[in-house]
Amino acid sequence: MNTDLRRELKALIIEACDKDCAPDSIGDDELLFGPEAPLQLDSLDALQVSMAIKKKYGLRLPDSKETRRILSSVANMAGHLEAWLAEQA
Repeated sequence: MNTDLRRELKALIIEACDKDCAPDSIGDDELLFGPEAPLQLDSLDALQVSMAIKKKYGLRLPDSKETRRILSSVANMAGHLEAWLAEQA
């Protein structure tokens, strides 16, 4: 488990979605999207996060159900990104 990557992703989410909270306030496994999620991110936020990930890491996330699953939590994002980065090495 890469805690630095998770912290980076939390900061990226906050910046991309213009949220006013500390990265540490976001749980690794908490839902990020939907009315029941603490941050209550929406589809526009998903696009912003996806674009920020592409810009920072070079990973392009196509618009799909798989992408929605990946973006559902910080833990999912970190896991997918770690696997993708390992493939690129």
